[in-house]
Amino acid sequence: MSQQDAHINWHSFDPAIGHGLKHDPMKAIVAPRPIAWIASVNRVGQHNLAPYSFFNLVSASPPLLIFSSDGSKDSLRNIKETGEFTVNLVTQDNVASMNQSSAFVAPEVDEFELAQVPWLASDVVLARRVASSPVNMECKLVEVKLLQDIHGQPCNASMVIGQIVRVHIHQHCLQDGLFSIVKAGTVARAGYASDYVAVDRVQELVRPG
Repeated sequence: MSQQDAHINWHSFDPAIGHGLKHDPMKAIVAPRPIAWIASVNRVGQHNLAPYSFFNLVSASPPLLIFSSDGSKDSLRNIKETGEFTVNLVTQDNVASMNQSSAFVAPEVDEFELAQVPWLASDVVLARRVASSPVNMECKLVEVKLLQDIHGQPCNASMVIGQIVRVHIHQHCLQDGLFSIVKAGTVARAGYASDYVAVDRVQELVRPG
């Protein structure tokens, strides 16, 4: 097959110009993505709860995680004010509440009340823990970084780097001393606005050597 013929099999595009498809495929390509259900509180004690799927762990020692916020949302403003937040696991049992908490509402609205999400007090930070999540991670802010493109121009997105200072794992998700993502029923974003996937099995691969 010639290079010219092979090119016919590919839909190629420059993201800066446009994808030419019904919907932007980027979020569907980089998927599934774990969801950080982030609880925060501002300096006057107003609580906020919102999901973010641009999220991941980036260091094991110390345990650092990141998430990205488009624009200056309530979570970002609260974390800048107090330097604290919690990350809570989204599962099949609480995914409907997570979706409800993603509604665009006024900053003074408490999404814990809006979505009827039960909560627990944290040990180290002021932000709440989601009681229906089998894993809660209490975090302290390390840095908020305004992102920029290859030309040095600022983007409408900020990356939050947090250090995990306390972890809570429900006993039912521990099996032989290991955390079971299957028992937890973790849910992730699978691409487009309404697409989610739940983990119901894992495949074990042994590293060579």
